[in-house]
Amino acid sequence: MAQDRPWRASGTTWLPLGDCCQVTAGPSGSLLDNLDDGPSGVPVIAPPDLTEQLTVDTRRVRRIPDSQARRLSRFALRAGDILVVRQGTLGRLALIDAEHTGWFYSSSCLRIRPDRTLVLPAFLASYLSHPPVQRELVAQAQSGTVPSLNSAMLSDFRVEVPSLGRQQNVVEALADIDEQIEVQRMMLNRLVALRPSVFDQLTRGE
Repeated sequence: MAQDRPWRASGTTWLPLGDCCQVTAGPSGSLLDNLDDGPSGVPVIAPPDLTEQLTVDTRRVRRIPDSQARRLSRFALRAGDILVVRQGTLGRLALIDAEHTGWFYSSSCLRIRPDRTLVLPAFLASYLSHPPVQRELVAQAQSGTVPSLNSAMLSDFRVEVPSLGRQQNVVEALADIDEQIEVQRMMLNRLVALRPSVFDQLTRGE
């Protein structure tokens, strides 16, 4: 129950996810029979394309021919949508940005479309990726050979919804941290790349 969660914040509202978002399962596999690795067509995001940074890795995304895209129009993505893996790496998610508008998603994902009058997409993505929430979310999965989530489960999952002002404060604070993480990651990559040349110079006495 929500009231038993020790990490909850005070002064917030608890809502079933379906009360503040639309939750839509991905298209059936039969609608995605003609996926192709080529450069033409409309991209279809699958679980392997979702990264730990809540983004989409577009390097290996597959595509469906433009001629067949119309039948998938109700599965088109918008900026601010959140994709959640429902089979496989349960709970992994990504926040969709403007670059992915009009793209589709596979049957192994669920699309969450937040009502922005109640919850900010960036806040909800961070909330759903918070480790205690992730553990609770994964615990809701149906048991079986391949554990899975469905749209009904996700719609019933209760989430903590602070005021929009507090949500914005959280989003801005996390964005500052993410920026610093990226700076430190770039510095680390430079040092890793520099290490072999430093070794060569020191061993050769240059």
